[in-house]
Amino acid sequence: MATQLRSVRATDIEIKDRLVNINRVTKVTKGGRTFSFSAIVVVGDENGVVGHGLGKSKEVTEAISKGIDDAKKNMIKVPIQHGTIPHAQLAKFGGAKVLIKPAAHGTGVIAGGAMRAVLESVGITDVLAKSLGSSNPHNVVKATFAALANLRDAKEIAATRGVSVSKVFNG
Repeated sequence: MATQLRSVRATDIEIKDRLVNINRVTKVTKGGRTFSFSAIVVVGDENGVVGHGLGKSKEVTEAISKGIDDAKKNMIKVPIQHGTIPHAQLAKFGGAKVLIKPAAHGTGVIAGGAMRAVLESVGITDVLAKSLGSSNPHNVVKATFAALANLRDAKEIAATRGVSVSKVFNG
């Protein structure tokens, strides 16, 4: 199944950022150790639009701001129905494999770490999620994005089949 990305401009909406992970990297040279930082950031408007980015720099704050700028360039639109997702989805990126399922109202976001940040930034309030493979935050975030990008709502599916949505629900 091909991933369909629905890109969105970051300037049109008010977005909030969430820091997923900071990694300190050490480079050993003849003159000693040089430290640098990489930051994974997820941004979203909590209304169906989300993006992720990676920033690298010698300082933590600069790495975070670079990550936010990168995330604003990689935003997608996700279909949300009554605070949850339209259907269950399984996705894989590298060694990370994620499963997300719709949940009843009042369940909350049942997810860990990197997946929780992505799902909350999208604006999903009720979902069941499980990371099945690697726990590497880079790959978990990308696998979660792959799962969210593959979600389709009833209107989209009905349009591809050439049927109106009212006929689908009314019989």
